[in-house]
Amino acid sequence: MRKRQVVVRREEPQRNVRSVKYGECQKNHAANVGGYAVDGCREFMASGEEGTSAALTCAACGCHRNFHKRQVETEVVCECSSPPSNGT
Repeated sequence: MRKRQVVVRREEPQRNVRSVKYGECQKNHAANVGGYAVDGCREFMASGEEGTSAALTCAACGCHRNFHKRQVETEVVCECSSPPSNGT
């Protein structure tokens, strides 16, 4: 019988910080006539408080939030216990 050595690596705790922003509206208003036309709304603005159904409707163009381009920014935050190196 062979013995095995198991090495357990312990990673420093990391935290991912995500922020979601909704950009320009991409709803095709001329789809029913076979064309392509957007309304020019540049950014989603909620028309109600967070948690209500009105928060999913854009105050500028009146369409649902799903029609707006979703932009996710992820930032990795590491709470390391070792001091930062100064490059020497």
